[in-house]
Amino acid sequence: MAGSSLPRRALGRTLRNYRTRAGYKQSDAGAVLETSPQSVSRMEDGQRIKISTAQIKVLLDFYGMSEPNSERDEILSLWAEVRRHDQIAKAQGTGRGWWRSYSDQLDGHFDHYLSLEAAANRLTSHQLSLIPGLLQTTEYRRGLIQASELDLSAVNIERRLEFAARRRARLDEDDFWLDALLSEAVLRHHPGGPSVMADQLRWLAEVSEHMSVTVRVVPFNVDVNSGLLFHSFTLLEFPPVTSRSVEPPVVYLEGYEGALYLDQADSITRFRRAITSIERVALSENASRDLVWRIAKECTG
Repeated sequence: MAGSSLPRRALGRTLRNYRTRAGYKQSDAGAVLETSPQSVSRMEDGQRIKISTAQIKVLLDFYGMSEPNSERDEILSLWAEVRRHDQIAKAQGTGRGWWRSYSDQLDGHFDHYLSLEAAANRLTSHQLSLIPGLLQTTEYRRGLIQASELDLSAVNIERRLEFAARRRARLDEDDFWLDALLSEAVLRHHPGGPSVMADQLRWLAEVSEHMSVTVRVVPFNVDVNSGLLFHSFTLLEFPPVTSRSVEPPVVYLEGYEGALYLDQADSITRFRRAITSIERVALSENASRDLVWRIAKECTG
C-alpha cells in the first residue's frame, strides 16, 4: 500500500467488499474498466491508478449499485474525497510523501508504515526494549544506527538523522496523539552510552508534559499481565474519512527481517485488550515521569 492516502485506502477497501459481495473476481472488474486485474488489485489496496469518475460509475453499475442507492452515494463521496486529497497534496507538493526522498535509507516495508503514520491521528505504542521512533532524540537514534550498521558512511548516518528529525514534527500537530506504554527495560538500555540516555530520558520526561503525548511505564515489579505475551507493537487509529466512512485501525509489528500489518477485527480486539491489561499495571503519567527523571539522574552518576 505504498503511496496510499487514507481516503484512497477506504475507497479501495469498500470497492473490494462490494465486488466480493457481488460475486466477481478482480479480472471481471478489470474487464469492465478495460484494465488489468493487477490494476484492480492495486486500486483495492489503496494505491493510485489512472481511473476516472465515469469508470467508477460504470463499475458501481456492474456491482449492482445503480442510482438511486445509498451505497453508491457512499462510494462517490469517498471518490470525491480522494480527488480533493490529491489536489491538496499536489498543491502542497506532498503527493508522494516527504519520506520518499529518504527511500535509499529506509527498509522497503517502512514506506507502508510511514503512509499509515502520516494518515493516523492517534498512535498507541507498546515497547519492550527501545524508545518509540517518534520520541527518540538525535543522539539516541545515532547510537542505534551505529550499533546496527557499523560500516554506514557518515553521510548516510546524517541523512537518517535528518529523516528522524522530520518525522518528529508530527508531535507538533494539534490533531495528533501519541500514547507510549514502555517497559522499564526501555529506560535501562543505553544506546550511545549513559550520557546519551540521560539526555534522552530528560527529553522523554519533558515531552510527556505535552498535551498530545502520554508516557506510562510498566515497572519490573508489577504482576504478570497479558502485555508480557505480546511483542512490541503500535496501534494506529485514523480520523473519519467522510461522515459515513470510518477507516479501521491497523496494528503494526516490526521484526528484524520485515513487518506485519493486522487490520482484522478479531486481531484489533486482542490488541486492544492487551493495551487495557498493560494500562492496568502501568504507573500513572506523573509516577512514570518521576521514574524517568530518577533513572536519568542515575545515568549521570
